[in-house]
Amino acid sequence: MQHIQHDPDRVTTPLRRVGGPGEFEECSWDEAMRDIASRTKRIIKTYGPSSIGGYLGNPGGMHSGHMYWFAGFLDALGSPHAYSAGSQDTNTRLAASAYLYGTPLLVPFPDAKRTDFMLMFGANPLLSKGSLWTAGRVREQLSDVVRRGGRVVVVDPRRTETAKAFEHLPIRADTDGWLLAALLGEVFRQGWEDGQSIEALTTGSDRLREMCVPVSAEVAAEHTGVPADDIRRLARDFAMAPSAVVYTRTGVCTGTFGTLVNFFADALNVITGNLDHPGGSCFGDPPVSIVELGERFGMVDASGQATRVGGLPRIANFSPSVVMPHEITTPGEGQLRALIVGAGNVALSTPGAGDVEESLRSLDLLVCLDLYITETSKYADYILPGTTFLERADMPVSNLQWAATPFVQATQRVVEPPGQCREEYLFYQDLTRRIGLRDGPFTLSWLRWLALMTLIRPTPMQVVDLLVRISPQGDLFGLRRNGLNMKKILAHPHGLVLGDAIRTGIAHDKIGHPDRKVHLGHEEMESEMRRLLQSPPLNPRYPIKIIGRRELRSHNSWMHNVPNNHTMSPLLINPGDAEARGLANADRARVFSEDGEVVVEVEVTDDVVAGTVVLPHGWGHAGGGWSHANAKPGVNYNVLTSTRIETAERISGMSHLNGVAVQVERVRPTRASNSTAEERA
Repeated sequence: MQHIQHDPDRVTTPLRRVGGPGEFEECSWDEAMRDIASRTKRIIKTYGPSSIGGYLGNPGGMHSGHMYWFAGFLDALGSPHAYSAGSQDTNTRLAASAYLYGTPLLVPFPDAKRTDFMLMFGANPLLSKGSLWTAGRVREQLSDVVRRGGRVVVVDPRRTETAKAFEHLPIRADTDGWLLAALLGEVFRQGWEDGQSIEALTTGSDRLREMCVPVSAEVAAEHTGVPADDIRRLARDFAMAPSAVVYTRTGVCTGTFGTLVNFFADALNVITGNLDHPGGSCFGDPPVSIVELGERFGMVDASGQATRVGGLPRIANFSPSVVMPHEITTPGEGQLRALIVGAGNVALSTPGAGDVEESLRSLDLLVCLDLYITETSKYADYILPGTTFLERADMPVSNLQWAATPFVQATQRVVEPPGQCREEYLFYQDLTRRIGLRDGPFTLSWLRWLALMTLIRPTPMQVVDLLVRISPQGDLFGLRRNGLNMKKILAHPHGLVLGDAIRTGIAHDKIGHPDRKVHLGHEEMESEMRRLLQSPPLNPRYPIKIIGRRELRSHNSWMHNVPNNHTMSPLLINPGDAEARGLANADRARVFSEDGEVVVEVEVTDDVVAGTVVLPHGWGHAGGGWSHANAKPGVNYNVLTSTRIETAERISGMSHLNGVAVQVERVRPTRASNSTAEERA
């Protein structure tokens, strides 16, 4: 972080575009805000408030003030055009939760400290450090499972860093739905389900049984490449373990059947008695619960809402980003004409490439809150300098609900923001005032009323303090002597532990369905199951599936300007697939799909199953103001993916980014050249 903190390429003063992409001059905050507000008011007057939208990137989602003021600004406008990185990595998980638990934000996580068997699909926590699972020292937690005599099994097409440390079960890319259906079917057929748990916690188990029992281990083996005996053994060992948990993450969330896979994974936890059970899949119980806030104030109720273009669902009040370029370029009422991008790089991270950039060019107004001039912000009319986590006070409210050890932590500002960098929430607050929304950028209606009646503009930490104090664990403004408040939390800078272990037996208090039960029977899931059963064989023209990967020294794209960051890793390919294509280590390969192509160096390795290639995401830097990233740009994985709406998963709007069908062929060097592979590229 010190490199980013003091990076000479960092934007530290407002920039106004004066020419083509990337051509900027410095201006003052007041100059920038006056023009942005004037243009925003003009767009709203001409086209209505639904013509204004925003995209929230990954760093913004980790900043409470940025995230809630962003959402509050769009809610105050009444605009449906809220987009986020969630539809690149998480929305299928949230959609599955909506079906199972009645709210998209109720996502259970592993109680790894007490489990006897942890089964992972598409997760690599030794690199990600836990995702939708806040687990400090995650390697130690997983190693402790084995030391206790338990097992950690990683299902993945690649022998990942986590798989190398524990047990690896190789699987063909994008076939996890078949394996999970077979595991569920085997548990039902053998009578290994926990009838007491099913009776107490669920409805619709008979429909789940009818879906999965026909999928035998032999049928699943044909699709997954996992031997039938191994599937049966895995089902038995999981069901018979004293405690067990299935954990899924990005690798399966971004596949063709992401919602179904996450639904099946949670269903397996439920029917084996491992939901809301020590060592199983548990619900968080933090002092400030965004699940309960959303339920109480209607913050995440997007049921029945669909996008103007494509008719895709909105998840947790966010529209899928695959429709964003279409919403910009498709005429009609509600056409997106102005976009605010908060700490996001949509030109690299969203599906496609050229379509997204062309849509950005056509906007009437593009404003980016960022640390750098990126592939996205180079098209902005204004770039406004934001802050790092060292330059602001914060409490990560959203992530507290996935804490493996119940705790709460807040941090004070460590250093002053450089130059004219400002906390992002101040932008939304100022813009709201300048365009005449007197009740402020707040999702919570009572905060809008308070702002309107008193003209008070609370800071993010003041809002969080208020929410903490009125929570079940709060001090109720002094009425509960031992309760929490921000002063007490800040007195423990390393975090305040609230319990030795995750509380269990709380499912009925957490589940959002009116009957307070897990719903296992859904027509939508049955439709997805039919789609899985009828999925066509591989197109001979594109016989390989490409999947992404996380790199230890590359946190998405926003850390690629760090000088000691390595360059983009090569394409990983199985020895058999490489030999069939005449490829050897360090050769150049053309990788192409129906939607695009890249040329990249290869690494031949048996860490990858046959029929799969692996390429990291977030690269493909093309201009902008970060010199180190531009010097070693790599290639953009998302060029191979599609912006066509019909390729998105219909029930979640999730982009299809993993398991994309491609072909790989060798790029032959020119006869006259004796240059290196990098120079030939």
